[in-house]
Amino acid sequence: MKFQQSESRNGRRPAGRSRKSSGDGAHSPELVIITGMSGSGKASVLKAFEDLGYYCVDNLPVQLIPEFAELAMQSSEIRRTALVVDVREGSRLDKLPAILKSIRRMIPTKVVFLEATDSVLLRRFSETRRPHPLGADAPVKAALKAERRHLGSIRRLADFVIDTSKFNVHELRAHINERFHEKSPEKTILVSCVSFGFRQGVPEDSDLVFDVRFLPNPHFVPEFRGLTGRNPQVAKYIRSFPQTQEFISRISDLLVYLLPHYIHEGKSYLTIAFGCTGGQHRSVMIAEEVGRRLRRGGYRVKVLHRDSPR
Repeated sequence: MKFQQSESRNGRRPAGRSRKSSGDGAHSPELVIITGMSGSGKASVLKAFEDLGYYCVDNLPVQLIPEFAELAMQSSEIRRTALVVDVREGSRLDKLPAILKSIRRMIPTKVVFLEATDSVLLRRFSETRRPHPLGADAPVKAALKAERRHLGSIRRLADFVIDTSKFNVHELRAHINERFHEKSPEKTILVSCVSFGFRQGVPEDSDLVFDVRFLPNPHFVPEFRGLTGRNPQVAKYIRSFPQTQEFISRISDLLVYLLPHYIHEGKSYLTIAFGCTGGQHRSVMIAEEVGRRLRRGGYRVKVLHRDSPR
């Protein structure tokens, strides 16, 4: 995934450059601080807040945050505000926890911390060919390690921690829109239903894993061997067994029970993995069917097939 960032000629958007969207000023005062790892998508998230009507500032010096918060409290036009603060601040970033404690007594404040796996961040830096803010001379992997260490105390203060490894740009912005758009947050979680084959190992990012190898295997039906669980005839065959129907019903009911509790605890996405032997038939059909049932329940669902087709 490649995140586009607006930059000045020296590779950095000037501190304090703001963008005001057309809000009507009727919202309650609110400040959102966006921070996190370099390459995790902060510019895309800031753009999403701008589209939601927030007054946005990138790379505001931390010492100016209290003044910015006071402006949001006093102004009739600038009420909902969002700003990016990150490792570009250098050693001044160490003052952010104390500043947060102070401004939270002044204005409702949320901290959104963005991160991604090292492998994803390394790929993004390779694609964009941009240097890491901690220095172009050091290897990116070493810079990421130092950055994680530097941001550890801020991450612990975050209201929302979002791993953007799972999102492309459009999905990330849609996720922010769902979570911060002024409506009931009841079903803002993004659910990924993933099929996989145990031969290739369990997906590392799985939150819940269900083994469906107890179901009859279409692989041993010659006309189904070269097909997948998305084929209507294969799906009909798997569905014809009573244990399939009962499993789908019980798992769907369990998830409908669990998801509101995950949302209440602040979880913004959930990866549910269904595994069979090769990841071609049973797991594919089950992931598709459970995904359909969750969509009917009003949840945002992505269905992914890691190992299918071969």
